[in-house]
Amino acid sequence: MTTASSEDASVRLSELVALMSLGADLGLGQPMEHALRQCLIALRIADRLGLDEEQRGTLYYVNLLAWVGCHIDAYEQAKWFGDDIRMKADVRHTDFGGAGALRFMVTHVGAQRSGLDRARVVLAFAAVGRRDADVMIANHWYAADDLATRLGLSEEVRRPLFQTFERWDGHGLPTGTKGAANLLAARVVNLADVLEVYHRADGAAAALRVARERRGSQFDPTLVDLACDTGAALFEGLDAATTWDTVIAAEPALGRTVHGRALDDAFEALADFADTKSPYTLGHSRAVAALSAGAAALLGLPPATVTHVRRSALVHDLGRLGVSNAVWDKCGGLTAAEEERVRLHPYLTERMLASAPALRGFGQTATQHHERIDGSGYPRGVQGDALTVSGRILAAADAYHAKLEPRPHRPALSPDDGARWARAEVRAGRLDASAVDAVLAAAGHAVRRRKDWPAGLTSREVEVLRLLARGVPNREIAERLVISRKTAGNHIEHIYAKIGVSNRARASLFAVRHGLMAAGEEGVFAP
Repeated sequence: MTTASSEDASVRLSELVALMSLGADLGLGQPMEHALRQCLIALRIADRLGLDEEQRGTLYYVNLLAWVGCHIDAYEQAKWFGDDIRMKADVRHTDFGGAGALRFMVTHVGAQRSGLDRARVVLAFAAVGRRDADVMIANHWYAADDLATRLGLSEEVRRPLFQTFERWDGHGLPTGTKGAANLLAARVVNLADVLEVYHRADGAAAALRVARERRGSQFDPTLVDLACDTGAALFEGLDAATTWDTVIAAEPALGRTVHGRALDDAFEALADFADTKSPYTLGHSRAVAALSAGAAALLGLPPATVTHVRRSALVHDLGRLGVSNAVWDKCGGLTAAEEERVRLHPYLTERMLASAPALRGFGQTATQHHERIDGSGYPRGVQGDALTVSGRILAAADAYHAKLEPRPHRPALSPDDGARWARAEVRAGRLDASAVDAVLAAAGHAVRRRKDWPAGLTSREVEVLRLLARGVPNREIAERLVISRKTAGNHIEHIYAKIGVSNRARASLFAVRHGLMAAGEEGVFAP
């Protein structure tokens, strides 16, 4: 992977906003590109309405940002409803007018609980749940508005975000705004969102049927009539594999590119967006980014690589949005199914970032943050030299800093205990020694000049092993290292004994598996 251009990377604003929409899709229990497809439906409605370019621009960004705040209080959602993602997926199939809201609450409050435990949750919700639900909606708008502000979007984009949960009949939230008092962009988004869900599930006829059923209650009657008059043409081509490209190409004239300090600011906004998924991870991505960049600089990596590592660290946990808080915030042990969901989140990060060519390299590094040199990590279980230098640094920084943060199942470690744990991971062959030393130095720890190598190997033995693995004869090993042939032979015997092998081929496999042959490993890190 090439990172040389990371300092000069330039990303279209539309790509950043579309990326955020992919994260929102995951948190809503929708497949990625739900919001992109919704955006295309909304733009087609805009064409039928004859909206000008400025109005189309507003509608474009409101569609992509409408649901990005829906994870900010996933912790509270999980408390009331169990699996917050499953609950939000069901919202799209519910008309909250009349008795619909009551039926939804009856079937979802206390879900995944049973007996007295569920009864206690239901009683508690009856007392304060309505107030909490109102606060959640307000929080969703607040988070979306905050992100729009940080990305430099206009007031015309931000205002409709406040109304994305309002209804035509005035029974929505947070203020119960009725009819045409709701801004046009909010009314279009509300309709396009549900149309996309039903079209994807059952086709154009099903989508338009639901629109007619909710005409005059949830949806603006004029917009419903327009959609029904357009018919199946409203959904034409939505199943194409190039939805991302189509939406980015549809970016209105007010679109711009983001680079330099502005791109760093945007990546920090993405980091904060991901970290608010759980109260246990607040500030995590920024801290990991600072440690990663500091470690990369201490290792003498080029400035472009330092920038690449920092930005990759800022976005490394975007995939967490695709896992329910019922898993992240669980106090007890995880089931096998829950563990598999956790193991998926780095892959989701990579897939989100792979959508935009300018962001793909960051995803390739970010997905390595839970990989381990011995192959015991996830999501792919890659090992040894398959892990890049940037990936090793990110893995060490993420692992170390996570230990300093509390989790539902354990308290936070002290920095010294965290450092001892990280060094133990090096000795076990899971984390890279140079990366851990550099991360600990960046964190302010005194780092020993002597490395902790796998299997108790010394630094000299690692030097011998590298040459041995490459087929260098004992005589030449001695000459290169300026030692006697007997000493070289003794080193090789000790290496074989420590790593439990008896020949060069198996020793080379050990060296590769533990990342000892990676470029940049020569020498011992000294802060």
